[in-house]
Amino acid sequence: MPKGPEKNTKNKALHTKLLNRKKAKLQEEKKEKALRLKALVAKMNQQKKADDLG
Repeated sequence: MPKGPEKNTKNKALHTKLLNRKKAKLQEEKKEKALRLKALVAKMNQQKKADDLG
């Protein structure tokens, strides 16, 4: 008894690889954005302290 058509695992693997790459890219962008915000907040706090003292 035939089991039906062969599954297309090659395309599925490529699709998974692309999705994982996309997820990794989004996570990296999110981390970079958080670091930029953190640096900006630190800079603004430092400016504020300098203005208060000066």
